[in-house]
Amino acid sequence: MTKAVAARCIDGEGAAVPAPMIKAPVPMPRYLEQTYWWAYVHPNAVRVFERQWLVNLILWGNYNRLRDSVFGELNVPVAGKVLQVACVYGDFTEMLARQLGPQGTLDVADVAPVQIDNLKRKINGHQRVAVHHQDSGDLAFADATYDYVVLFFLLHEMPEAVRAETVAEALRVVKPGGKVIIVDYHRPHWMNPFRYLMTPVLTWLEPFAMDLWRREIASWIPSAVKPFALVKRSFFGGLYQKVVITR
Repeated sequence: MTKAVAARCIDGEGAAVPAPMIKAPVPMPRYLEQTYWWAYVHPNAVRVFERQWLVNLILWGNYNRLRDSVFGELNVPVAGKVLQVACVYGDFTEMLARQLGPQGTLDVADVAPVQIDNLKRKINGHQRVAVHHQDSGDLAFADATYDYVVLFFLLHEMPEAVRAETVAEALRVVKPGGKVIIVDYHRPHWMNPFRYLMTPVLTWLEPFAMDLWRREIASWIPSAVKPFALVKRSFFGGLYQKVVITR
């Protein structure tokens, strides 16, 4: 994978700071074009899915709860640096930006230009939010840059090799003592009726998602990395999970 051309960053005082190193333009991952063109790549995808009620419906009414569970892991108001890996439909990024204090900043990295353009419209020039065209598996940020790194329903969309690279990169760019906060699908309890409904849905529409039913997110942490702590919590009868890795 190739590192990206990144956008200008803004520090807590509103001043420009050096952007990540400029490399060759980032190509669209083949798996994204082949598997998720309908959800993230085609321009019509934004027109269809950028609806708060629809995002909440897709998550069976759990969107706000899962979103707010991320914010509960932050020391609000955030005085440090936050990285959100991948754009998100709905108000996630706008609400995350509201958790920033006067010195806090938020960077968002995504590989799909359509998603970047959509997010820029949503944040509407927020002075402490910067958007970057980057690949999650090969981020252009320096080691130990961020206090928090957030992956909100990203890992289930990736082939296993890309997922492992993304987790490794998230752990690389987070500071010692910082948190990598992951929210995604999880294998539900056998009594949860949504287990039997979601199996064909995910198998058909999100073919990589079942990996998260079969394996723990911790299994994609590089063997050389020894986190200080890892805490997992499940939601909605186990269909969703939050994993917080403290570096």
